[in-house]
Amino acid sequence: MIDFFDHASPDANLQGNKGTNLVVMTGLRMPVPPGFIIPIDVFREFQQKGQLPLAEIEAALRSLAEKTGKVFGKDPSASSEQALYVSVRSSAPVSMPGMMDTVLNLKDRAEIMAAIERIFSSWNNARAIEYRRLNNISPELGTAAVVQAMVFGNRNERSGTGVVFSRNPTTGEPGLFGEYLGQAQGEDIVSGQRTPSPVKLLQQEMPVIYAELEAKAQALERHFREMQDIEFTVEDGRLFILQTRSGKRSGQAAIRIAVDLAKEGMISREEAILRVRPDDLKAVLYKRIDHPEKYTPAARGLNAAPGAAFGRVVFHPLDAVAYAKKNERVILVRIETSPDDIQGINAADGILTSRGGLTSHAAIVTRAMGKPCVCGCEALKIDLKKELFEVNGRVIKKGEVITVDGTTGAVYLQALPLVEAEVTREFSEVLSWADEFREMGVWANADTPEMVAQALKFGAEGVGLCRTERQFNTPERLILIREFIMAEDARARTEAIKNLEKLQKEDFAAIFAAMKGKPVIVRLLDLPLHEFLPREEETTDPKVRQKIRDLEEVNPMLGHRGVRVGISYPEIYCMQIDSIAEARELTGANVGIMIPQVITVQELVTVKQYCRSLNIRFGVMIETVRACMRAGKLAQEADFFSFGTNDLTQATFSFSREDAEKKFLTTYLEKGILQDNPFEVVDVKGVGRLMQTAIEWGRKEKPDLNVGVCGEHAGEPRSIRFFHDIGVTYLSVSAFKIPVARLVAAQVEMEQRGK
Repeated sequence: MIDFFDHASPDANLQGNKGTNLVVMTGLRMPVPPGFIIPIDVFREFQQKGQLPLAEIEAALRSLAEKTGKVFGKDPSASSEQALYVSVRSSAPVSMPGMMDTVLNLKDRAEIMAAIERIFSSWNNARAIEYRRLNNISPELGTAAVVQAMVFGNRNERSGTGVVFSRNPTTGEPGLFGEYLGQAQGEDIVSGQRTPSPVKLLQQEMPVIYAELEAKAQALERHFREMQDIEFTVEDGRLFILQTRSGKRSGQAAIRIAVDLAKEGMISREEAILRVRPDDLKAVLYKRIDHPEKYTPAARGLNAAPGAAFGRVVFHPLDAVAYAKKNERVILVRIETSPDDIQGINAADGILTSRGGLTSHAAIVTRAMGKPCVCGCEALKIDLKKELFEVNGRVIKKGEVITVDGTTGAVYLQALPLVEAEVTREFSEVLSWADEFREMGVWANADTPEMVAQALKFGAEGVGLCRTERQFNTPERLILIREFIMAEDARARTEAIKNLEKLQKEDFAAIFAAMKGKPVIVRLLDLPLHEFLPREEETTDPKVRQKIRDLEEVNPMLGHRGVRVGISYPEIYCMQIDSIAEARELTGANVGIMIPQVITVQELVTVKQYCRSLNIRFGVMIETVRACMRAGKLAQEADFFSFGTNDLTQATFSFSREDAEKKFLTTYLEKGILQDNPFEVVDVKGVGRLMQTAIEWGRKEKPDLNVGVCGEHAGEPRSIRFFHDIGVTYLSVSAFKIPVARLVAAQVEMEQRGK
């Protein structure tokens, strides 16, 4: 049952990660102090019965003493050099650094037995439980225990201890990187009781030992085909390797190491792609707080748009513009944002709101812009008139500096140091390799030439969602659309819409030209008209106030929006279609038009008649349950489908996302009623089945039907895997999610081929 390092066969399921690597290193003739492994089977028996196989452990200790030529146990005649001391460490199948106990300098039977019990019991200490929860590690795995002869880095001046990586874990640069502490034991470094020096000190003090350590690190890296994290001790001028494991690393380092190992011939390009995680790419793309664990947030909201930013607090959009013109960093703080705020959002470095969810105006706009945003931070009590907010007894006034972290939803009442985003050569290289393997297209959600340029920089192959309502958000456009909404008859509406048509044509021409022949799908107006009007409390005009009341709806998400507006007010859709067609003629662009909120083929037929026989592709946005159920009929008239999974999820669950996330969704997740937030990870059993059914029925009518996904799920790794399986043609995501979509689309393709 008990395995000695020099007799065992590697088996991580029995010996754990640490124990297996010690067995492997011993087989490679590395200078490993001898020892043995009490396997995970014994741990499980201990959990059930509370007993250890004492006789077998005692026999193993006697054998270990014989191997080392030393004495274990209390022997008054033995000198300190003759006495065998052992350490006991945990060895789980998955690396859990520092989460379980380690016991050193054990010298008799009673101490070892107590230490083994302590190691096994530490599997369920608070920090280990939390680490497993955060890293999705099963509590059923259990741990082995490693008993190893001690070597002493504190024996004399020719002794010491350290930890090195075979490559820099922050940058990925090749070469030893780590720390060394003379006349010390490993716990002196781990506990923080003493401050170590860079490992180059070892090179100065014992150059032969340093050269040996460097050679061993390279040999271990070649064997495991992976960057190694190595613990070592030097005892009286002799090097010992105590442990090795795959090293933890930053996102930037993970990408560089994967690419370098492939170029060095240790791994294939396919393996390099599979080793890069989506989170590695995300870490490179966005600014982040440097060592956030050092700071305590004052409040938390929803992590609406990733990245971190600090700046002076302003409460009004024009103040954000004014500060930005003076090159001041700005955080725009609002109760919630509206289209009127677009100039301020554009000028600000980050956005913070006390209301709103992950599909609120602020969330959607900032994600598209790549700006950090924290929404729905209800702890903030905002007073726009006094230009201040209060949180947990602190009052923050206009001009004071705060930091928002849109990746975590945290808000800090000070400026924190940020790490800049940096797209490296290796980042671009691994994505270019990924493109060679993936089948699904990766397109962009982009509404302006600037967004198009950003999307192209990240490798977009087309624009799958160009939202036309975004183009009405500038002040001069809002005036014109409001004139249309306030018009009292058809003649006035026609006059107002003509003024918009020229601007729309210019918008589309600029976007089409920026795409340089790549396909663009333009979605006709989706928002309900009341979204373009001010809030009632923000205007004193009686006509405007009355119009706001006239357009008010109990549930706007299920009300007069999308194609329903286009049929009620045909002037809007006719104007948009004409503008698209004329811009296409000017640029020779590859353009399709998408109709939102469709429930029946008659809506599609009606809108197509607005085209006046123009030769242009028309598709539908599948975001209602009825559209899924009528997919076969819709495919007879539609040239393509694109799933709007945000709205389709709300419709399927009968959830308002904002209300659900505020009021009960967290409880559902904690109690296991739902496994995932369905607005973050696609609901395969409900929404997914609707999508799969719609695709199957649509392709029965039109086998070559192109199918896209342009909701937020299109950039989520687990969802991408499902979309691949049901035959989605392309994904359309915000610019900063394009790299993740490219990577995961390649990974799922390679995994499928390997089955």
